[in-house]
Amino acid sequence: MSISFSSSKLQRNVVWFRNDLRVHDNLTLASIISDAKPTLCIYCFDPRHFTTTKFGCLKTGAYRAQFLIESVANLRKNLRLLGQDLLVTYDKPESCIPRLLSGSTGSNVYVQGEVTSEEMVVECNVEEQLRSVGGRLVRVVGGSTLFHPEDLPFHQNLSNLPDVFTVFREKVEKQCRVRPMLPAITHGQLGSPPPSTDPLDSSGFDWLPSLSSLLPTSPPSASTPGLDGKGRGVMRFHGGEDAALQRVQHWMFASDRLQSYFEERNGMLGEGYSSKLSPWLALGCISPRFVYYQVKAYEVERNISNKSTYMFPFHLIVRDFFRFFCAKHGVKVFQLGGAKEVNRAGWSSDAEKIRRWQAGLTGQPLVDANMRELLLTGWMSNRGRQNVASYLVLELGVDWRQGAAHFEELLLDHDVCSNYGNWNAAAGLTGGRLNRFNIVKQSKDYDLNGDYIKHWLPELRNVPASQLFQPWLLSADEQTRYGVTIGVDYPSPIDL
Repeated sequence: MSISFSSSKLQRNVVWFRNDLRVHDNLTLASIISDAKPTLCIYCFDPRHFTTTKFGCLKTGAYRAQFLIESVANLRKNLRLLGQDLLVTYDKPESCIPRLLSGSTGSNVYVQGEVTSEEMVVECNVEEQLRSVGGRLVRVVGGSTLFHPEDLPFHQNLSNLPDVFTVFREKVEKQCRVRPMLPAITHGQLGSPPPSTDPLDSSGFDWLPSLSSLLPTSPPSASTPGLDGKGRGVMRFHGGEDAALQRVQHWMFASDRLQSYFEERNGMLGEGYSSKLSPWLALGCISPRFVYYQVKAYEVERNISNKSTYMFPFHLIVRDFFRFFCAKHGVKVFQLGGAKEVNRAGWSSDAEKIRRWQAGLTGQPLVDANMRELLLTGWMSNRGRQNVASYLVLELGVDWRQGAAHFEELLLDHDVCSNYGNWNAAAGLTGGRLNRFNIVKQSKDYDLNGDYIKHWLPELRNVPASQLFQPWLLSADEQTRYGVTIGVDYPSPIDL
């Protein structure tokens, strides 16, 4: 990339967007409002985010890549409404950002600081390169969490942060408050972008990558995140701040689903059993504080305060916990022994077990239905995630990192802290309670009539619910009657 800007010796601000793709309640943008320097806003599609990991999984799969492209496009639109613009590039941040400031002095690059190892390495690389051109990296914290890190009742380095969520929750609920949202940014407050020259095909104020340019082998259905090629799935997820705000209004107010969230939250079929806000939260298209204060507004408007209006923001605290947990434990959360460096022998890397789990061919209907939904749409319910994770690591004994890498590739709402933190917990590597799920019991508890399983496993559609959860027990006559041959039409269970 060799894009350059006129008057390059002038001081300027740069806002480097990452996982904060919004203009409302954005602490990074708020940091530059009172600064008179020209401001350049930039988003870098980092080529490293579209490579394959050592576990054979893409770091970003097609559904999330499409959702990201849409989110960046919407951010650009909203910045333009404020008199700004967004330069989009396909390059490593440490390569393109310092180059943009070459020849200038005293320029600041503002970025939402991250807490996990790969992201922090990139920040440090950018910081080092900026020094060589007289620039400075300014890390802004607190934009991705409900509670601001400075308000936590723990040491600044988080050394005394509890490793058990319940203890963390009790402390923050008693001792912390949610800070007010920032005032809405008005037109002109962010200044104007500097004029540019020499744009290239893979960068510019009007350029966006196509999905095929990021991932040439993307399936056609990837253009509709959340739905497969047959229209199955919970909903179409449109990327961007506008869609996120619309989803809050639709689910919470227009459909009035918040008041019954507690009773419905363990659902797996349909769009309304949960808010489905997590993909937008993961990319920062919506502020967790905004969501929290919308719940408070709902309580006032509907004159209701119940288990549901408590439980919904409760999950925002869970997000906070895993972010601070990962900040405390650093690179250990990505290693085999996890945050607590548990030395457990016998983790399996059996390729056939991994393949069948990923493809939804384990012979366990609840596991398979959830894995196929994930594979075909990029979405899986919270109840499903707990079950498939428990099955992989505690029944099959497979290296938990294989599951985390697969989720990282496919989940629309992949958030590095929530994903790897939850997999640490599923594998029993956090010091907290280990939850070993009984898959058959979970099926009866949460899919009693088999509607969800039959939706994603049509080969079992004629099997009665009373026999659906253990199809390997069907007699030969029953298999003929129901039109399914176990081991042929639907797999026999994996040998444990």
